[in-house]
Amino acid sequence: MKRVAITGLGVVSPLGNDPLHFFAALTVGRSAVRRLDGRFHERLVSGIGAPAAFDAAAHFPAPKVRMLDRVSQFALAAATQALADASGVFDGLDRRRAGVFVGTGMGGAETTDEGYYTLYAENSDRVKPFSVLLAMNNAPAAWIGLEHALEGPNLTFSTACSSSAVAIGEAARRIAAGEVDAMIAGGAEAPLNFGTLKAWDALRTLATEDPADPSASCKPFAKNRSGLVLGEGAAMVVLEDFERAKRRGARIHALIAGYGLTTDAAHITRPSIVGQASAMRRALEDAGLAPEAIGHINAHGTGTQANDGVETAAIKEVYGAHAYRIAVSSTKSMHGHLLGAAGALELVAAVLAMERQVVPPTAHLRQPDPECDLDYVAEGARPMPGLAAVASNSFAFGGTNAVLIACTPASR
Repeated sequence: MKRVAITGLGVVSPLGNDPLHFFAALTVGRSAVRRLDGRFHERLVSGIGAPAAFDAAAHFPAPKVRMLDRVSQFALAAATQALADASGVFDGLDRRRAGVFVGTGMGGAETTDEGYYTLYAENSDRVKPFSVLLAMNNAPAAWIGLEHALEGPNLTFSTACSSSAVAIGEAARRIAAGEVDAMIAGGAEAPLNFGTLKAWDALRTLATEDPADPSASCKPFAKNRSGLVLGEGAAMVVLEDFERAKRRGARIHALIAGYGLTTDAAHITRPSIVGQASAMRRALEDAGLAPEAIGHINAHGTGTQANDGVETAAIKEVYGAHAYRIAVSSTKSMHGHLLGAAGALELVAAVLAMERQVVPPTAHLRQPDPECDLDYVAEGARPMPGLAAVASNSFAFGGTNAVLIACTPASR
């Protein structure tokens, strides 16, 4: 099996629209969570979110903007960054051996919400003529493929909150098997419209606003956690055959060393220790690593009562006594939950933590929960010299669990 290198990173996020600004914000513990100020947002039970400051006009000409839902705008911008970072990845490459795998949970939710408002609130019989093309879940992947003339496999994965982790893991497998030479993989999500937020309100999983500081409303692993906060954005990585990357002199951020994919098959929303632990074990087995090799986990860490205790227990079941020596961070405390894009964004955070040898904190963890008793890096960013292997956990409604392990090239 071929080794798989990460040679490009791209980010559009609530904390910045490139990897450097994103990671810098994480390391200082800055939260992008705030009160939302959109149409009808005063009618939301939980009126907070983590929006991305993104100007489509700065990235695309006006005619193209009209063809792109916000989710596709994010995806294209992040993919363009990742390709610039992986400079020359497609030079001399048969474009039939390069493709795009993207994860999204909600797809073109903004277009769908606007269409329903036009039909039902404004009582109009006219919607945007390209509504179907804007809203379809595979639009982000299709546009990336079109933009860069990639004729290989182009797939969209929709497994709720693990979608982009699955996309990256499956893309890595295609390269490892020798089916393709390079892939753009990641996820995008744009759920901060009234209809989607109101639907999430009804689930009663969203955090209540912190009365003293709205930016501190998402409190993963804390005793006083009240739920998740939705965010928006995209993260893309360029993956390629390691030997090819070396030959062309590419900068290699990390290797995708392991990928574990399982399904709880137990409950549509309630997380399972068994399913989560199984995905972690499979990722370690795929990587050929002992649990003790992992120094940092970017946790799923949603801030819900259900997830955080279960994830803590699953980590302890897999890693044993070493679980207490792992620096476990939930960066959702700062950028919110990007749903289908969460896994990709959090993998980028974990890879940058390994590159920079510094682990971002879990913000707002001031009231420890006795059931959540691991090292959550609550004191602020922590230098970790020698960090050589990291994991990123992504778990989802529907029960699909995906775990990615990345390591330094020197460690393999």
